Amino acid sequence: MELKSEKAVKLFKEGYNCAQSVFCAFCEELNIDFETGLKLSSSFGGGMGRLREVCGAVTAMFMIAGLKYGYITPDDDIQKGKHYKLIQDLAEEFKQKYKTIICREILGLEPGKDRPEPSKRTEEYYKTRPCENCILTAANIITKHLLNN
Repeated sequence: MELKSEKAVKLFKEGYNCAQSVFCAFCEELNIDFETGLKLSSSFGGGMGRLREVCGAVTAMFMIAGLKYGYITPDDDIQKGKHYKLIQDLAEEFKQKYKTIICREILGLEPGKDRPEPSKRTEEYYKTRPCENCILTAANIITKHLLNN
């Protein structure tokens, strides 16, 4: 059986963005068809549409956690607190490896949004970016949390 982290990296190498790669590796477990998963997560690549804010792989972890463990009652502060703690724990675990969850900081970019056009996926692109490792890390973190809950 293919590990979710391997599936996520495979999707990234096929050209999907970081959020799509992590999120769609879990579509089956989330009972979401692949195309819907791609559309739902498409806006979050490049740190939210190449704004270089929260890393798309991290956002995908949060989306998965929300679908699996999110609260539905607006006045249930206990459930909200438990869920927000899970989100903070996921972020902290990612930060232990990358020191941040902010895309531009992970990539070593200056503050501000990037141009909207995506970078071409070349051998050089994959060699110079840590995105594949971030995807692998995020998929492993959320897998661990899904299996432990």
